[in-house]
Amino acid sequence: MISKEQFQKELEIIISNAIREDVGDGDHSSLACIPESATGKAKLLVKDEGVIAGIEFAKMIFEYVDDSLEVETLINDGEEVKYGDIVFYVTGSSQSILKAERLVLNSMQRMSAIATKTRFFMNLLEGTKTKVLDTRKTTPGVRAFEKWAVKIGGGENHRFALYDMIMLKDNHIDFAGGITKAIQKTQQYLKDTNRDLKIIVEARSLAEIEEILQSDGIYRILIDNFNYEDTRKAVEMIGNTCLTESSGGINEKTIRKYAECGVDYISSGALTHSVYNMDLSLKAV
Repeated sequence: MISKEQFQKELEIIISNAIREDVGDGDHSSLACIPESATGKAKLLVKDEGVIAGIEFAKMIFEYVDDSLEVETLINDGEEVKYGDIVFYVTGSSQSILKAERLVLNSMQRMSAIATKTRFFMNLLEGTKTKVLDTRKTTPGVRAFEKWAVKIGGGENHRFALYDMIMLKDNHIDFAGGITKAIQKTQQYLKDTNRDLKIIVEARSLAEIEEILQSDGIYRILIDNFNYEDTRKAVEMIGNTCLTESSGGINEKTIRKYAECGVDYISSGALTHSVYNMDLSLKAV
């Protein structure tokens, strides 16, 4: 998986690129009417309900814009919030607060929505061993904070990108000439390039699961678009050989039933690609 240092770098890139995009050669609205020496205080106000996420990221944004800004945190990432709650206060240069405002709101609204949906899915699985995974179906350019939001909501991250885990899906298998060939070529590639990457293999049928099980060194089998009965059979076949994951259009109505089939993980792209931003605002005090 991606290292903490790599993840931190991704967050820094998001912030610098977003400020470049939004501020350009200056926040001329603020520069025009607010003195450079003016100071002020603002509050992050919740106008919705759910799980708040992105507070620590907001602190990173404020520090990037102006390291003299001070943040007083009242509610922490991962806590449930309701309409009217104040999450934090930020104090310092009025121009700096306004420069950071939109990026703070955009990221926190998105992160809170993802954390809220993840927590909802996790609550549906209460009492089972199954954990919720995200996917690579993220917004281009901001994957790092979206995956961070999944963790805040109680879920787990799948691979971060194409480079930190091997995942042999249907197209890889078909282009490689079959499951066994795909696995063998992958294992030889990892040996030749001296890489230590976990291997996940997608199965489209019980017959494909049987073939995957003929190879050693598989970290997880992706049981893709199976019905409940075949998922249970697949879990029995795999046993303790490797970890199991269900995926494929699983939603709030079906996730519990798939978990009860005994899979270790359920992955859902909906955690990041189908959410509605939490309503937040940053208001002067």
